[in-house]
Amino acid sequence: MLSTFQSIFKIEELRKKIFYTLGLLVVYRIGGHIPTPGVDGSLVAQALSSDTIFGLLDLFAGGAFRNATIFALGIMPYISASIMLQLLGAVVPYLQKLQKEGEEGKRKITQYTRYLTVLIAALQAFGTAQFLSTLDIGGQRIVYMPYGEFIALTMLTFTCGTIFIMWLGEQITERGIGNGISLIIFIGIVARFPEAVIEEVQYLWFGTRSFFVEVVLVAALIAVIAAVILVTRAQRKVPVQYPRKIVGRRVFGGATTHLPLSVNSAGVIPIIFAQSIMFLPATVQQLFPNSELVTNIVSNWLAPGYFAYSLIYGLIIVFFAYFYTAIVYNPIDIADNMRKNGGFIPGIRPGKRTAEHIERILTRITLPGAIFFALIAILPWVMIRAMNINFFFGGTGLLIVVGVALDTLQQIESHLLMRHYDGFLKKGKIKGRSY
Repeated sequence: MLSTFQSIFKIEELRKKIFYTLGLLVVYRIGGHIPTPGVDGSLVAQALSSDTIFGLLDLFAGGAFRNATIFALGIMPYISASIMLQLLGAVVPYLQKLQKEGEEGKRKITQYTRYLTVLIAALQAFGTAQFLSTLDIGGQRIVYMPYGEFIALTMLTFTCGTIFIMWLGEQITERGIGNGISLIIFIGIVARFPEAVIEEVQYLWFGTRSFFVEVVLVAALIAVIAAVILVTRAQRKVPVQYPRKIVGRRVFGGATTHLPLSVNSAGVIPIIFAQSIMFLPATVQQLFPNSELVTNIVSNWLAPGYFAYSLIYGLIIVFFAYFYTAIVYNPIDIADNMRKNGGFIPGIRPGKRTAEHIERILTRITLPGAIFFALIAILPWVMIRAMNINFFFGGTGLLIVVGVALDTLQQIESHLLMRHYDGFLKKGKIKGRSY
């Protein structure tokens, strides 16, 4: 392992990418501590409970929402915009055409995503400003500016903060290492780890939780991480046969290989997308802070840990697992490429039958992976409510941390292997996934 880290810094290109990525992540963390004008961040932290949807939003914002900083909205408006355009891409002919135009179409869709991000961020900023203006602690108002000025300034500040985070994520993806958007969410969750460990130690020190329970929780956490890694890297290997070709005096082909189909082809994307949608009730509550009906529905039905929230959240995870797998894998294109190269699956006719066979396998292996991740994301909330477990150990954050870490590690591994260096895993390299 030590020699592998030394190899990383021997490759100049990889070294620059890593330092560039770390530098932008430091900038993001610094921005997460710059307070928003006109609001007392310490009072906001007291007013918001960590076991509600607002606590979950704060987790994705890296603590910026709880402290009402300029990055309070985080990257979630950009993710929401991406979801909308991808869903519309399945039904709107113009967007379908752009998706097939290659790099040029991708640039246009990215530009539309940015415009939609600004709109969503502005709406969420308005709702958040409305929500903050209604909060008070012991009769002391959190906002100490005139209402109109605070609304306008907060909308401008939060929207610009989201745009800047979006730019940071794009720069990391283009010039750094790993997926920028995922890494921003990752670093925001990991930044809470020291605080979570301190709270766990306090629980143990003051007798709030017994030593036996603490050991069981740590063992369960390690077991869940191992299970997530196992399912994330699990593959179904479909055998593919290529016939021999004789060109002159040389013989080409004739080899038997396999088509690797991942159980979790979409990675952490379904978790992030599903969580982004589950933030919608909180956004509606912010827009209508004085509505008792909306407040009761969000607080008693659509808050983490409740049955309705868990059911909807789980179903959305399963849906996006299938949806994103359909984007990553196109069975028709795979079958056509195999036929053009003379490849075939033993016992399956090339062309349409091969595409149907691959699609059937993907449908079957995606379901258990999606259900597994949905259960991991939901079940810890029951333990949180029943046993007062620290929020960091929630399933959603754990899945994102493990998934993003594996993806980033895979990219570093690819750079090392291209330069003929040993990777992190000498037995069984990390299998990459397309996003």
